[in-house]
Amino acid sequence: MVRVSISAVLFTAAIVVQAAKKTPAIVPGAYIIEYEDNHDPNTVLNSIGADASKRMDMNYKLFKGVSIKFKDLDKAEDKAAKIADMPAVKNIWPVKLFSVPQHTVHSVGDAAGGGLSRREEADTFTPHVMTQVNQLRDKGITGKGIKIAVIDTGTDYLHPALGGCFGPGCLVSFGADLVGDAFNGSNARIPDPDPLDECNGHGSHVAGIIAAQSNNPYGIIGAAQGVTLGSYRVFGCDGDTPNDVLISAYNLAYEAGADIITASIGGPSGWSEDDWAVTVQRIVEAGVPCVVSAGNDGSEGLFYASTAANGKRVTAIASVDNTLSPALLSNATYTVNNGTNQSFGYTPGNPAKWAGVTLPLWAVNFNTADPANGCDPYPASTPDLSGYIVLIRRGTCTFVQKVTNAVNKGARYVIIYNNVAGSSAVEAVVPPVQGIAMVTADQGAEWISKLAAGSTVVVAMTDPETAPKFLVNFNNTLSPGFLSTYTSWGPTYEVDVKPQLASPGGMILSTYPRALGSYAVLSGTSMACPLTAAIYALISNVRKTKDPATIENLLSSTSNPNLFNDGRTTSPYLAPVPQQGSGLIQAYDAAYATTLLTVSSLSFNDTDHFDPVKNFSISNTGSAEVTYRLSNVGALTGYTYADDATIQPDTFPNELVPAFAGISFGPSASVTIPAGQRKIITVTATPPAGLDAKRLPVYSGYIAINGTDGSSLSLPYMGVYGSLHSVTVLNSGGTFLSSKLDTNDTAVPANRTFVLPPPGHANDTGYAGTNKTDLPKVVVELAMGSALVRVDVVPVSTCKPVNSTAILGGPGTSIGQMANSPFVYQPRGQFTAGWDGKLADGTYAPSGVYKLAVRALHIFGDAKVVGEYDATETVPFRIRYSKLGS
Repeated sequence: MVRVSISAVLFTAAIVVQAAKKTPAIVPGAYIIEYEDNHDPNTVLNSIGADASKRMDMNYKLFKGVSIKFKDLDKAEDKAAKIADMPAVKNIWPVKLFSVPQHTVHSVGDAAGGGLSRREEADTFTPHVMTQVNQLRDKGITGKGIKIAVIDTGTDYLHPALGGCFGPGCLVSFGADLVGDAFNGSNARIPDPDPLDECNGHGSHVAGIIAAQSNNPYGIIGAAQGVTLGSYRVFGCDGDTPNDVLISAYNLAYEAGADIITASIGGPSGWSEDDWAVTVQRIVEAGVPCVVSAGNDGSEGLFYASTAANGKRVTAIASVDNTLSPALLSNATYTVNNGTNQSFGYTPGNPAKWAGVTLPLWAVNFNTADPANGCDPYPASTPDLSGYIVLIRRGTCTFVQKVTNAVNKGARYVIIYNNVAGSSAVEAVVPPVQGIAMVTADQGAEWISKLAAGSTVVVAMTDPETAPKFLVNFNNTLSPGFLSTYTSWGPTYEVDVKPQLASPGGMILSTYPRALGSYAVLSGTSMACPLTAAIYALISNVRKTKDPATIENLLSSTSNPNLFNDGRTTSPYLAPVPQQGSGLIQAYDAAYATTLLTVSSLSFNDTDHFDPVKNFSISNTGSAEVTYRLSNVGALTGYTYADDATIQPDTFPNELVPAFAGISFGPSASVTIPAGQRKIITVTATPPAGLDAKRLPVYSGYIAINGTDGSSLSLPYMGVYGSLHSVTVLNSGGTFLSSKLDTNDTAVPANRTFVLPPPGHANDTGYAGTNKTDLPKVVVELAMGSALVRVDVVPVSTCKPVNSTAILGGPGTSIGQMANSPFVYQPRGQFTAGWDGKLADGTYAPSGVYKLAVRALHIFGDAKVVGEYDATETVPFRIRYSKLGS
């Protein structure tokens, strides 16, 4: 783990720009300051004086501090560095922005149209059946007395299924709005005590998964209907939210007495040292379980853990797909050869101007198995499609390409028929198309058969805003109960096991704000996380404990690991631990288990730090002696890289091979434990043979523990065969000099001259936002995460002598780091930083010709040693300063 002084980790927020979409952006000039214990905060605030405005007071039991924003952005880092050196200051971090949780909205609908699915007496809600929640509900266990705080977009508590009121005695009984409707992450917050969600929907969907009451027409059942909810709104109607708001929300929830805190928010990280992750870790250590979504970046492959889920002791939740694919369909009608009206259901897309549209169907072809239906330009014989609704099968190419081909022949309306069960929202904004929608595969096939027979099919569409809705549940035939392809993979860069648990998150029906349709089907780890929080509450009811480690260990040991599924086909081998953690949680088994383990997983680290011997305890809390047999069940080993020459991790589905570690047990693979006693088990690991260490394979599996009392437990383990320290972290080919005004981040030619604002005036009116601020910008691309990236300014020639020193005592000379360097605990991906000539010591580089030398510290590297970095440099460029007022 890299150790860096506080003053070294500050950013020049005024000119740092995070280019990659998923990389948290920096709020210019804004910092979070944490005080040392027993220090007077006035000492810090008095030293700041009028230099900064206060963003938030953060005076909590587990976090005492303040967030501020400096008024003079050009001097912000200098002032922050001085504050960091004060004895009263424990930590200081830049304020970062996080996006609204990623999720997919498949369909939305209210109950206006009748013909709806009514609730049955028994709980047959498939996410509950999959996780055994229904078995606990059958015993009358509802989470009564447990307080779950939801940190999200707020809750539409006026929704009848969410209680209809807010405050003591209501289902949503505590919380606050920390930001206000208009907040977008960059403007002023307008907090108030009311966390109502009317314009986003994510938080209302989450709340319904936890505690929706049964008075709803779609049979939605909250997993823990007896809990009380807290709602902390941290997003406005649009935009992002900063980490000072998130840290405050967590601490407010903790101090309000929340027994469990859930959040489906995050961003790429992989480092448990992240400030937000550290804050959540403290709350867990204080006794409150915190479950956080693992993230929805499964396409990025291995080593893409998200914050704050990657925090130590924080429970990261992966997503599995529902066994059903529910769809809320809008009702419309059609006729065949001017016959009687027949009803069908559709999912409106974007755009969705369907009101009053009645047109005949025209199909690209009549082959319902054509994988590339509509992907090629239409033949010259195609009629003018402006008088038709074009019917196209889903598959192969993008929706935009399919719609574009239709539009090129005059189409204004397109219906996509699905190639799998169910229906989902489609987006294809291709002017001048007016409407796009999706129907089920069966409906599409029926229409195609009529058209192929020469019939005329006329479709009378309805306005999706007012059309009756109805619920249809389709069997998920591709990935029922398997890991969602979008769920993010671990481990962290220090080989902590992430995620811990998995829960249904794909295709989940729940509540939605009344203003947005009342009910919706969404997918994401955002949906898996609140169900896990509800299950924590149910287990707390049964076991009379709220201890985070105890509940996590119980759920991990009783989970069901599943086979690997790529979204279409299933492997005969278990999915890797860094994808599924312990597997699909089983609430009833965890609640009534009499065999307890002292850990939730084991990590043997990588080859350099290989720790082959691990211990854990098995406790028999039952009334009779039990003999346990231990065995090893390997999971697929995942290669991080596609080949030996690649430095970028392979994207999903990366190569998985059936190579399994050897696991031995001591004192033996069979242990007898009397009632009420426990025994220590020693596990010794041998990595799989025949692997290519340069491709950084991650091996994993499960220790199966089967008792003579019928108990069947498993303990996930993981290791890396190869050296994380040896992998390339800096993509030199993707690191180059660009221009701050170039939003596409393209490389500039050598020897370009940049005319910079006068020193200390880059943010003045008249310079900021004009071509006078066309600063040199370094684009840094990390192939893997780096705990420290530094950018040194290397003179080629200057108009006057400058003091140059060796970079880290090694080759090359520098006049110092650029003022916004170093960057610490960076995820893999691209970020950018502009430079106005300022150096880390507060001085400015004289006019002249320079290069920027970029160095990224290896994982597990020593920050003081030059050989521990990957290095590259930009092309030379010239800077000169304009005169004040020019």
